[in-house]
Amino acid sequence: MSFSRRLKLLAGRLALPRRLERALPRAALEIMAALADAGHEVGLVGGSVRDLLLGTAPKDWDMVTSASPEQMLALFPQGRVMGASRGGNTVLIPREGQPYEVTPYRGANLGEDLARRDFTMNAMALGLDGTLHDPLGGQRDLAAGVVRACLDPGARLAEDPLRALRAIRLAAHFEFDLDPALAAALPLAAPGVAMLAPERIGAELARMLVTPRPVWALERLRESGLLAVFAPEIADMYGVEQNQYHRFDVWHHSMAALGLAPVELHLRLAALLHDVGKPRTVSTDERGNRHFYAHESIGAEMADDLLARLRFPADVRAKVVHLVRWHMDLHLEGEMSDSAIRRMVRRVGLEHMHDLIQLRRADRLASGMRQGDLSPETVHLLQQVDRILKEDAALRVTDLAVDGGDVLEIFCRPPGPYVGRVLAQLLEEVTEDPRLNEREWLLSRLAELSKVW
Repeated sequence: MSFSRRLKLLAGRLALPRRLERALPRAALEIMAALADAGHEVGLVGGSVRDLLLGTAPKDWDMVTSASPEQMLALFPQGRVMGASRGGNTVLIPREGQPYEVTPYRGANLGEDLARRDFTMNAMALGLDGTLHDPLGGQRDLAAGVVRACLDPGARLAEDPLRALRAIRLAAHFEFDLDPALAAALPLAAPGVAMLAPERIGAELARMLVTPRPVWALERLRESGLLAVFAPEIADMYGVEQNQYHRFDVWHHSMAALGLAPVELHLRLAALLHDVGKPRTVSTDERGNRHFYAHESIGAEMADDLLARLRFPADVRAKVVHLVRWHMDLHLEGEMSDSAIRRMVRRVGLEHMHDLIQLRRADRLASGMRQGDLSPETVHLLQQVDRILKEDAALRVTDLAVDGGDVLEIFCRPPGPYVGRVLAQLLEEVTEDPRLNEREWLLSRLAELSKVW
């Protein structure tokens, strides 16, 4: 048990009434006061109590009460019962633009309610007067740095299999250990996890990846068999040997890259998935050397399918797929012509270049075979890119000295897809020779193209 954590928890316990008074929103105070004045028991429960003890700002202010949904609605007519058609009984009460959840006791009293919550760190309640209810030892486990299920781990996970993922995520977030009994119960949750809504799994995975210990979390998911349930393409990387350029197999290389990636969701996902196509593209030549031809394009398709399946936001998904698709573009040997560099920058996109560099750094260091963040070849390539950008080269259609209006005027046709194709043709020619990006020459070229398109 960490002495510093024990000391922190002791200080948090003594400061609890003051922290509650300072942090509790006025709207939540009014809801709790109204329930108490009507003769009902009411208290804060779950993450808010845990966070107040730890001295961090709570994100949610969930409440528990002895009142029934009908009694709450009588006090708060603007409230509504969440999931009433599915047997839900939590009342959502809007106040000052924010919803507050108030749930009746699960059981006959507060003690029975707390016993049915997920983990002891979340099974504490706090009254308006600062009285802390902690029948299952949540403070003890916070001090010890342990995520422990309330009473029977198997029963708690069976009630909601997502708790298996949440246990790993909380341990990764707080840098805690899993209670051995809870860890042993995780594989039993696999059938239930397979039945969960994909977006719930995706949300937990996303939160897991931006914790201080994403690699630890992924290892726990793999060892428990949970990863193979919802992301078999990631689990399949384990044990796939690479070639002479890598010290580790695909799994351990990807884990190392994940640990080295900046704490941004799309970058950590890209690091995790950048080689996801290797198990499906592995081949061995006549000399026994292993190759992974086109793993970046296959991997991009696999990443797209996985992130779509888990309902990741479209913008995150698009960034990740793009980075996986082009992650080899900074891993080049030999000199590149200026036109080839301009095409590479066009392919990758200036807006993605910084992210691609970050991914390349993580990928290189994670090989276990190379020194330095970037290879001399990559550094030289980036210097060439910087030089070309300073020369004001046309890298996008919008950089051309003509636009769609010029195409319409010269072609004398109504708008259509051909406009984009014509501009793309001009951009390709200007990429080959930037001196051609002169309005007079481009207008002349448009006149020529109008005769053959």
